[in-house]
Amino acid sequence: MVKMDTAFDQQLVKWRRTFHMFPEVSRKEENTAKVIVEELNRMGIKAQTFNDHFGVCAEIRGAADGPVIAVRADMDALPIKEINEVPYKSVNDGVMHACGHDGHIAIALGVAKMLADARDSFNGTVKVIFQPAEESSPEGGALLMMKEGILDDVDMIFGLHLWPELPFGKVGVRKGALMAASDRVTIKILGRGAHAGQPQNGVDAITICADVIQGIGHIMSRQLDPLETATINIGMIQGGERYNVIAREVVMNGTVRTLSAKARKEIPQKIERMLKGNTEGQGGSYELSYQFGYPVLMNADEPVEIVTQAVQEVLGSEGLCKTIVPVLGAEDFANYLEKIKGAFFFLGCGKEGESKVLHGPDFDFDESILAHGVRVMYQTVLKAIETSAKEQKSEAI
Repeated sequence: MVKMDTAFDQQLVKWRRTFHMFPEVSRKEENTAKVIVEELNRMGIKAQTFNDHFGVCAEIRGAADGPVIAVRADMDALPIKEINEVPYKSVNDGVMHACGHDGHIAIALGVAKMLADARDSFNGTVKVIFQPAEESSPEGGALLMMKEGILDDVDMIFGLHLWPELPFGKVGVRKGALMAASDRVTIKILGRGAHAGQPQNGVDAITICADVIQGIGHIMSRQLDPLETATINIGMIQGGERYNVIAREVVMNGTVRTLSAKARKEIPQKIERMLKGNTEGQGGSYELSYQFGYPVLMNADEPVEIVTQAVQEVLGSEGLCKTIVPVLGAEDFANYLEKIKGAFFFLGCGKEGESKVLHGPDFDFDESILAHGVRVMYQTVLKAIETSAKEQKSEAI
């Protein structure tokens, strides 16, 4: 078990509350980045910033050369009005940290501090990445950071997410798919307007839209392998001009979530085929825009083993959730994992009797979980350095 220090734990809470009070949405994290850099400088840690976005990359070098391990935290907030009445409530109206990124930043700063204090005890380099725009799917901030070349020399990368669906203090991690690919679909149904009393003179885009909604359900229930995990959700429909006019246009916006490359490839083809049949059969037409966003988040086996061992060493065997299943939420950490091996894990912050959910206007968490996250991630990094060093030595022989 890792010994806890009260003053350090209080600092984690202070950091978290500072970021919570002053949230900034994707690609506008200027003040957030400024505070992060200031805190890193106080620790004597070099912080790299960039011209085209507000990402920050801290670099902690050990006693000698060795493996390069990366830790990533996201830093953007959501355009949600907070309803919590707490001393650290957001002062930026209509913006709040409803996804726990304020906690992720605090945990990453804590890991950076522990590594800086222990830099003489390990060989290698740790990059702590503070990433902007995680919430700006389909093109999130991971790609921005990757374009900067910060992963070019990294051997392994790790990330975490506060997770209210897991019991407090439990860590959930699994090999393979953990989170879904997230794609965006926009469908425009084109009909022909007419008087509602003379429907034969028009082509009703709303009627076609209803058939398309049913068709999407049929794709999921009858055209995909039942063993595949996927969902298509239409979250917005806009159409029509007046109550007594046949609608000439309807626009539908939705998201597609999949856990396999096979289903991800098939679904847009099936949507297009269904749209063609429904619209042509009723004398209308369509326009389809399909944007591929974040890929499936695929954890590599070895990094998962490292996280598992770290959790057991820090929290004991009871701290590990052994029944974690994939979720259809998405994370652009998946882009990093397409480039290098790594693992992403959930840090449980759920409490019995609470109904806090991610992206909810009342999302909050017991801040003592921050200390758990720091110590698990710190131990994960040290074990990753040790594992990578052994592999590099073996390859050199």
